[in-house]
Amino acid sequence: MSQWSIVWSARESFFNGLLSTLELFIIAAVVGLFIGIVLCYIMEYQNRVIDRIIIAFVSLMRAVPFLILAYLLYYGLPQLGISMEAWTAGLLALVIYHGAYFFEILRSQRRIFSAGYIEAAVSQGFSRYKIFQRIILPNIFSSALPLMGNQLIICLKDTAFLCIITVQEITAAANSVQSTYFIPFNAFIVAIALYWGISILLELLIKRLSQYGNKRGMTHA
Repeated sequence: MSQWSIVWSARESFFNGLLSTLELFIIAAVVGLFIGIVLCYIMEYQNRVIDRIIIAFVSLMRAVPFLILAYLLYYGLPQLGISMEAWTAGLLALVIYHGAYFFEILRSQRRIFSAGYIEAAVSQGFSRYKIFQRIILPNIFSSALPLMGNQLIICLKDTAFLCIITVQEITAAANSVQSTYFIPFNAFIVAIALYWGISILLELLIKRLSQYGNKRGMTHA
């Protein structure tokens, strides 16, 4: 049996790994982005104490390697009486870590957003929430799309680290095949192809969203 035939015979393992990776990635991306948006909205109130807490959280996430965070949640928390399954711990690590980065991306765009649009909205009687929902968020999100695209791909790649805490995703599937049949090149080439395919789809999605934002005139800062 050729090496590629062996890989094909293990296709179910790769398929299950792909589904697990997509599930982790999609949930982490959606929830992480939601966290970033909420934190960005909270900072609109300019409460010094809360703002410092948020900035400290972001600074901590920027300083801590993702794998260390995953280790902490899966292996460290049980010492405090908090135990989670590997999948749950991995997902939580992705959400917390990338939620901080999504917030930082949105905050960077918010800082250069023209105050004139906000002043005009205030003069029209818009509430703080409506100003954020209808004016600030659509514009900063649209201008942040290229950075968002990069962060999404980083989030996708970070799912590979979760094989270290026994999450059965793409990398774990490839590692299982190579350790069983001793064909690392073929196994990891398949894994690379799967990650690459997902990344291409993400790039196309970001491109379409950017085109939509341009048509709606949401390109100004």
